[in-house]
Amino acid sequence: MNHLKLTAGALTLSTMLASPLLAQTELTMWYHGAGNEVESNIINQIVSDFNASQSDWSVSLESFPQGAYNDSVVAAALAGNLPDILDVDGPVMPNWAWAGYMQPLPLDESLIEDFLPGPKGYWDGELYSIGLWDAAVALVTRQSTLDALGLRTPTLEEPWTGEEFMAALDAAKASGDYEYAFDLGMAWTGEWYPYAFSPFLQSFGGDIVDRSTYLTAEGALNGDAALEFGEWWQSLFAEGYAPGTSQDPADRDNGFVEGKYAFSWNGNWAALNALNAHDDTLFLPAPDFGNGPKIGAASWQFGVSGTSEHPDGAAAFIEFALQDQYLADFSNGIGLIPATASSAQMTENYADGGPMAVFFELTEAQALVRPVTPGYVVAAKVFEKALADIANGADVADTLDAAVDEIDNDIEANSGYGHN
Repeated sequence: MNHLKLTAGALTLSTMLASPLLAQTELTMWYHGAGNEVESNIINQIVSDFNASQSDWSVSLESFPQGAYNDSVVAAALAGNLPDILDVDGPVMPNWAWAGYMQPLPLDESLIEDFLPGPKGYWDGELYSIGLWDAAVALVTRQSTLDALGLRTPTLEEPWTGEEFMAALDAAKASGDYEYAFDLGMAWTGEWYPYAFSPFLQSFGGDIVDRSTYLTAEGALNGDAALEFGEWWQSLFAEGYAPGTSQDPADRDNGFVEGKYAFSWNGNWAALNALNAHDDTLFLPAPDFGNGPKIGAASWQFGVSGTSEHPDGAAAFIEFALQDQYLADFSNGIGLIPATASSAQMTENYADGGPMAVFFELTEAQALVRPVTPGYVVAAKVFEKALADIANGADVADTLDAAVDEIDNDIEANSGYGHN
């Protein structure tokens, strides 16, 4: 009998030692990519690899459709049901950090010193999130278009000036070969507006808010530079250069490849479609309207929720996900810009000489993050409405003044969002 007891005890101990997973602490994680099979496969592989790589933590993943994700996080925060690890859109992060939905990310920042600036999520001087990729917009056209219109090819070192850009649109319009000279993607709404269009405003010298204080939009969104931008913006539609807010979504997706537009303002996620259609496709830098060429930066990132009791475990998973191989996997799978130069060399499209390598260079040279403030989530919606209204013929000065009032009222109502 004693022998049997000893044997049973030894078997129990042996089983415990041989099964480290039994000791793993569970971490919950939410992700925005439900419905994208390729993206889901990659993130699930990272989770599986992490869980198998060590015996302390086990990540359990739940994915949401992107359109419902932010609302789900806000509702969970109000109910006290946030997961340990959050996926967050870069410009939204300061709002979530300010609201307590997230806590600083306990990550050795030397691990991300080689990352592009856009994927690094800082708020109030602290790192809250880090992304595995970035996204960039370029002026898309064809070499044959430039040749036919007698236009020089702009470079990062010598982009088109605002005057040259408008001359290019005039030439395309006068040729009669296109339905419109310029496709801005007006069929897309929401975050596309501040991400894609505020860089034009910033190149003119304005901005959505005054970044020196983040306490007002006065002067930034309705000063002389912003008014000049607004008049230019309205002219694109009033003078027939670009389709307006009633653009057919199908034309946005395929109009350039079908030859309806001479130029298109579009992102690297759509680049392969253009390359596959036309082997002389070019991705050109943004034009310089007087204050330097600008494009948007910052995409989805990982961080630790404000209520997580295991920030060390959450950070361990995030650190694990930063391996170059995973950055390359996401790039190869969904076409986005890998966050490091070394991971770019492991990809099909962004390695030196690759068909989309220019986007990495554009991000390094021209990218500007959207205003880093908790008030951005409101300001972005105000900016979107103002630009849509101006495109539809509203008075530029009145519309921008009203937008400033709305943004400033929100900032005041939230006691400056911590900036003062």
